[in-house]
Amino acid sequence: MLVSSIFLLVISIPARAAPVEPRSLVFMISDGFGQTSEALARAYMQLMDAHWTSPLDPHLVGSTRTKSTSLVTDSAAGATAFACTQKTYNGAIAVDANGRPCVTIMEAAHRKGYLTGLVTTARITHATPAAFAAHVADRDMEDLIAEQLVNSSAVDLLMGGGRCHFVPHDQEGSCRNDSTNLLTSKYNMQSNLNITGLPTMALFANNHMSYEIDRTDQPSLSEMTRSALSALAQTNRAFFVMIEGARIDMAGHDNDPATHLHEILEYWRTVEVVKKFVDQNPHTLLVSTSDHETGGLTLGIDPEYIWHPGFLAKVTRSAETICQKLKRHQEDDMEDSVGEAIKKHLGIHDASESEIDGIVKAVKDAKVCKRAVGNVVSRRAHIGWSTGGHTGADVGLYAYGRESSRFHGSMENTEVGRELANYLSLDLSKLTINMPVVSKRTMFAHTYIDHN
Repeated sequence: MLVSSIFLLVISIPARAAPVEPRSLVFMISDGFGQTSEALARAYMQLMDAHWTSPLDPHLVGSTRTKSTSLVTDSAAGATAFACTQKTYNGAIAVDANGRPCVTIMEAAHRKGYLTGLVTTARITHATPAAFAAHVADRDMEDLIAEQLVNSSAVDLLMGGGRCHFVPHDQEGSCRNDSTNLLTSKYNMQSNLNITGLPTMALFANNHMSYEIDRTDQPSLSEMTRSALSALAQTNRAFFVMIEGARIDMAGHDNDPATHLHEILEYWRTVEVVKKFVDQNPHTLLVSTSDHETGGLTLGIDPEYIWHPGFLAKVTRSAETICQKLKRHQEDDMEDSVGEAIKKHLGIHDASESEIDGIVKAVKDAKVCKRAVGNVVSRRAHIGWSTGGHTGADVGLYAYGRESSRFHGSMENTEVGRELANYLSLDLSKLTINMPVVSKRTMFAHTYIDHN
């Protein structure tokens, strides 16, 4: 969708008032996490304990139907369905199907007196977090999303990656197209998890945060979540926070099963953190669901009725990291480099010539290379993938804590959003929207951005 004008949102709402009664909401989005992925990770854990169940298993209350105005959604439209309670086109960030900005639950909650937060392992300007606090015609407009995030009064706490969109283009690590410096905003800029006051922005990576399987010095999703909940709770005010396990989806796009697994395990650790918080703060509701399924994952491929989760335990690096390292090697020794990488990082010592050759030929194309590496593991584990994109499958819906009975059965993504708004006593339809034109800019800000 080509547009020449960008609109900023001005919402006319009465002065902020405190919520009528204390009630907090933690909304967790496991991006790209389907029910088969849940089964994959559960089976992996049951290798050590046959009776093991996931932290989500006891709280399954139904399923979420994921379509946008298309039968297969992307993350932008999926998040907008939750945030605005409206279906829209793929790529839309909190605008309706006609391109008009729609008030989000986060904006409405903040103006009613709730503290608000966004926590993600993606760029903070990426589709899912953006849809709760920005309004643009296309998700790739991340420079503008960054500007809207820092100029908005709707978010008190921002944690994740994506620092490059806040740094002027003439500084190292920037991916902006202009000289705007957004690090001089109203936010306290944090470089660690010791949040001392709000509003605060903590950006721990230039781009997306590291995959859990590769992570070294960056905080994990569970660590960020623990810090965010502590900071919000210390204010003794009710809050709404959206927490995204973003890279579950990206590993699914790569058809990288072990990396996908480790992102799920970390998401489960984060669920445990939130459940403990809910137990200690009974005025809080936890809702967890996914925007869509990614990869069309299959457990078991012809001809055997079996798959082997144990093969995933041998993998020590993501396909993304392996391919990045291989790209730096000389072409004349690439075959040896690939063979060594397969042994060292995938734990596979019987790779065929065709498997090695397939990766060698793919190294120059990051997307093809990652899937070629993932396929070496998937084949041995008897895991199949039907796509490198999203599917139209329903996803799990989980609820725990105060008024969790609001969520049950098969619900449209927009219905999930409406119940979130109802829980916080928000009426989005009554908010007045004005849309003045503030600038004319191209929607295509950066060529490196993909729709993962």
